[in-house]
Amino acid sequence: MKNLFRVWCCFVVLLGFTSLASAADKTWTGKISDSMCGASHAKMIGTAKMTDRECTQACIKAGGKYVFVTNGKVYNIANQDDADLQTHAGHTVELTGDMTGDTIMVSKIVMPKPKS
Repeated sequence: MKNLFRVWCCFVVLLGFTSLASAADKTWTGKISDSMCGASHAKMIGTAKMTDRECTQACIKAGGKYVFVTNGKVYNIANQDDADLQTHAGHTVELTGDMTGDTIMVSKIVMPKPKS
């Protein structure tokens, strides 16, 4: 009976480690945008002659939230206070974080390395 209990305990511990491993951060390439424009700044840029960066900054100032756009899909960003969001507004970046549903908890944002 004690051996069965030990085996069961080992199983539970291993199961716990695998669930932690599956919660690991992932990295995507895409753009830091805003919730007002989402995947396209065409309406704003067309009338105001703004860059994507300027448009994103203006929309955030007007009450929008930062979002991440990759492969045409728009994802919410949980931690809106991350300073790198403002730094990379409108940029194409490599974003690392943990996704839950359609929301990403950002852990790192960097500019992609130039292709050689």
